[in-house]
Amino acid sequence: MIVSNNLIPKKIAAPETIYSPPVRLEIPKISVSAPVVPVGLTSDNAMDIGQDITKTAWYKFGPKPGEKGSAVIAGHYGWLNEQGAIFNNLHTLQPGDGITVYDEKGQAVNFVVREIRKYDLNSDASDVFKDTDQKAHLNLITCGGLWDYFHQTYSDRLIVFTDLETWIHGN
Repeated sequence: MIVSNNLIPKKIAAPETIYSPPVRLEIPKISVSAPVVPVGLTSDNAMDIGQDITKTAWYKFGPKPGEKGSAVIAGHYGWLNEQGAIFNNLHTLQPGDGITVYDEKGQAVNFVVREIRKYDLNSDASDVFKDTDQKAHLNLITCGGLWDYFHQTYSDRLIVFTDLETWIHGN
Protein backbone atom coordinates (compact mmCIF):
# COMPACT_ATOMS: atom_id res chain seq x y z
CA MET A 1 0.00 0.00 0.00
CA ILE A 2 1.38 3.40 -0.97
CA VAL A 3 0.71 6.35 1.32
CA SER A 4 0.93 9.80 -0.14
CA ASN A 5 3.12 12.28 1.72
CA ASN A 6 0.27 14.78 1.31
CA LEU A 7 -1.83 12.86 3.83
CA ILE A 8 0.75 12.74 6.61
CA PRO A 9 0.29 15.52 9.20
CA LYS A 10 3.36 17.69 9.53
CA LYS A 11 4.18 20.27 12.15
CA ILE A 12 5.05 23.60 10.59
CA ALA A 13 5.50 27.12 11.81
CA ALA A 14 2.26 29.07 11.92
CA PRO A 15 1.99 31.53 9.04
CA GLU A 16 2.34 35.20 9.92
CA THR A 17 -1.22 36.27 10.55
CA ILE A 18 -2.65 39.53 11.76
CA TYR A 19 -4.88 38.77 14.72
CA SER A 20 -7.77 40.87 15.96
CA PRO A 21 -8.94 41.16 19.56
CA PRO A 22 -10.70 38.02 20.83
CA VAL A 23 -14.47 38.03 21.22
CA ARG A 24 -15.37 34.39 22.04
CA LEU A 25 -13.73 31.51 23.87
CA GLU A 26 -14.79 27.91 23.29
CA ILE A 27 -13.66 24.88 25.27
CA PRO A 28 -15.76 21.95 24.03
CA LYS A 29 -14.61 19.46 26.68
CA ILE A 30 -16.16 21.55 29.47
CA SER A 31 -19.02 23.08 27.43
CA VAL A 32 -17.65 26.62 27.57
CA SER A 33 -18.76 29.06 24.91
CA ALA A 34 -18.35 32.52 26.36
CA PRO A 35 -17.87 36.13 25.33
CA VAL A 36 -14.41 37.61 25.84
CA VAL A 37 -14.15 41.21 27.02
CA PRO A 38 -10.93 43.26 27.02
CA VAL A 39 -9.65 44.31 30.45
CA GLY A 40 -6.72 46.18 31.91
CA LEU A 41 -5.46 46.56 35.46
CA THR A 42 -7.27 47.21 38.71
CA SER A 43 -6.28 50.08 41.02
CA ASP A 44 -3.86 47.73 42.82
CA ASN A 45 -2.15 46.74 39.52
CA ALA A 46 -3.70 43.27 39.26
CA MET A 47 -5.33 41.99 36.08
CA ASP A 48 -9.00 43.00 36.08
CA ILE A 49 -11.62 40.33 35.49
CA GLY A 50 -14.93 42.18 35.60
CA GLN A 51 -18.00 41.13 37.57
CA ASP A 52 -19.95 38.99 35.09
CA ILE A 53 -19.40 35.29 35.96
CA THR A 54 -20.61 34.22 32.50
CA LYS A 55 -17.93 36.13 30.56
CA THR A 56 -14.18 35.82 30.26
CA ALA A 57 -11.62 38.62 30.37
CA TRP A 58 -8.66 39.07 28.00
CA TYR A 59 -5.68 41.12 29.23
CA LYS A 60 -5.62 43.78 26.49
CA PHE A 61 -2.08 45.02 27.28
CA GLY A 62 -0.63 41.64 26.30
CA PRO A 63 -0.62 39.77 23.00
CA LYS A 64 -3.79 38.82 21.19
CA PRO A 65 -4.41 35.05 21.07
CA GLY A 66 -2.32 33.73 18.17
CA GLU A 67 0.39 36.39 18.42
CA LYS A 68 3.84 35.52 19.77
CA GLY A 69 3.90 35.64 23.54
CA SER A 70 1.45 34.66 26.24
CA ALA A 71 -2.09 35.93 25.77
CA VAL A 72 -4.06 35.68 29.01
CA ILE A 73 -7.78 35.09 29.49
CA ALA A 74 -9.29 34.94 32.98
CA GLY A 75 -12.67 33.70 34.11
CA HIS A 76 -14.53 33.42 37.38
CA TYR A 77 -14.85 30.32 39.54
CA GLY A 78 -17.59 29.64 42.09
CA TRP A 79 -21.28 30.37 42.36
CA LEU A 80 -23.41 33.52 42.40
CA ASN A 81 -27.17 33.48 42.84
CA GLU A 82 -27.19 29.72 42.26
CA GLN A 83 -25.42 30.11 38.89
CA GLY A 84 -22.04 28.50 38.26
CA ALA A 85 -19.17 30.60 36.96
CA ILE A 86 -17.73 30.11 33.49
CA PHE A 87 -14.48 28.41 34.61
CA ASN A 88 -15.91 26.10 37.31
CA ASN A 89 -14.75 23.03 35.37
CA LEU A 90 -11.43 24.36 34.08
CA HIS A 91 -9.60 22.04 36.48
CA THR A 92 -10.87 19.00 34.53
CA LEU A 93 -8.89 19.87 31.39
CA GLN A 94 -5.92 17.67 30.53
CA PRO A 95 -2.89 18.00 28.26
CA GLY A 96 -3.99 17.57 24.65
CA ASP A 97 -7.44 19.13 25.11
CA GLY A 98 -8.42 21.78 22.57
CA ILE A 99 -9.40 25.42 23.05
CA THR A 100 -10.56 27.83 20.35
CA VAL A 101 -10.62 31.60 20.43
CA TYR A 102 -12.56 33.58 17.83
CA ASP A 103 -11.45 37.11 17.03
CA GLU A 104 -13.62 40.03 15.99
CA LYS A 105 -13.11 39.12 12.31
CA GLY A 106 -14.46 35.60 12.92
CA GLN A 107 -11.05 33.95 12.61
CA ALA A 108 -10.64 30.80 14.74
CA VAL A 109 -7.35 30.36 16.59
CA ASN A 110 -6.81 26.88 18.04
CA PHE A 111 -4.74 25.98 21.08
CA VAL A 112 -3.80 22.72 22.79
CA VAL A 113 -3.44 22.34 26.55
CA ARG A 114 0.20 21.72 27.50
CA GLU A 115 0.17 21.93 31.29
CA ILE A 116 -2.03 22.78 34.26
CA ARG A 117 -0.59 24.30 37.43
CA LYS A 118 -2.11 25.22 40.76
CA TYR A 119 -0.69 28.07 42.85
CA ASP A 120 -1.58 28.96 46.41
CA LEU A 121 -2.86 32.46 47.10
CA ASN A 122 0.54 33.85 48.13
CA SER A 123 2.60 32.29 45.31
CA ASP A 124 3.93 34.32 42.42
CA ALA A 125 1.85 33.30 39.41
CA SER A 126 3.20 36.01 37.10
CA ASP A 127 4.58 33.38 34.70
CA VAL A 128 1.07 33.33 33.25
CA PHE A 129 2.12 36.51 31.39
CA LYS A 130 5.58 35.30 30.31
CA ASP A 131 7.02 33.16 27.56
CA THR A 132 10.59 32.28 26.76
CA ASP A 133 10.29 30.53 23.42
CA GLN A 134 8.92 33.29 21.14
CA LYS A 135 5.90 31.14 20.25
CA ALA A 136 2.19 31.85 20.63
CA HIS A 137 0.49 30.72 23.83
CA LEU A 138 -2.86 31.21 25.49
CA ASN A 139 -2.96 30.93 29.26
CA LEU A 140 -6.24 30.65 31.11
CA ILE A 141 -6.47 31.63 34.77
CA THR A 142 -9.12 31.19 37.41
CA CYS A 143 -9.48 30.67 41.13
CA GLY A 144 -9.92 27.37 42.90
CA GLY A 145 -9.68 25.71 46.26
CA LEU A 146 -11.56 26.93 49.29
CA TRP A 147 -13.24 30.29 49.86
CA ASP A 148 -11.18 32.48 52.23
CA TYR A 149 -13.70 34.68 54.05
CA PHE A 150 -11.00 36.87 55.60
CA HIS A 151 -9.40 37.78 52.24
CA GLN A 152 -12.67 37.43 50.27
CA THR A 153 -11.05 35.24 47.65
CA TYR A 154 -10.30 31.59 46.92
CA SER A 155 -7.22 29.85 48.31
CA ASP A 156 -5.71 28.84 44.95
CA ARG A 157 -5.10 30.02 41.42
CA LEU A 158 -5.36 27.55 38.56
CA ILE A 159 -3.52 28.25 35.32
CA VAL A 160 -3.95 26.28 32.11
CA PHE A 161 -0.97 26.77 29.79
CA THR A 162 -1.63 26.15 26.10
CA ASP A 163 0.27 26.30 22.82
CA LEU A 164 -0.91 27.43 19.42
CA GLU A 165 -1.98 24.40 17.39
CA THR A 166 0.26 24.17 14.32
CA TRP A 167 -0.51 20.75 12.86
CA ILE A 168 -1.81 20.83 9.30
CA HIS A 169 -2.18 18.37 6.42
CA GLY A 170 -0.11 18.90 3.33
CA ASN A 171 3.45 19.14 2.09
